[in-house]
Amino acid sequence: MMKKLIAKALRRLGIIEFDFVATRARSYPSECDLRPGEIVHVVDGEIEKWACLKCPGGCGAMIPLSLSQRRRPRWDIALDWFGRPTVKPSVHQQNDCGCHFWIKQGRIDWCKGGRPSR
Repeated sequence: MMKKLIAKALRRLGIIEFDFVATRARSYPSECDLRPGEIVHVVDGEIEKWACLKCPGGCGAMIPLSLSQRRRPRWDIALDWFGRPTVKPSVHQQNDCGCHFWIKQGRIDWCKGGRPSR
């Protein structure tokens, strides 16, 4: 929690930049639990299960990314000291929004043609 507060203070001062910061949880979040700019990293014991976020493209849809080694497709998430996530591979919404982006050190890196025109 303290690291996240430090990160947000450094962002306000213009020292670091990020669009997302991660919060750890034991259970799958509901849509109303998700806040813009936050990724909920669901870990049960030592098992990583999900990375959930609100779509940054404006539609606000919940995007659940499976971290399970047994599921396909699946993603990996790594957090830096500040809790800024890097997610691999890219995230591609298959709904009307059609967003396609990478998350690197908490920053959104839009793929060509992947940013909605809203």
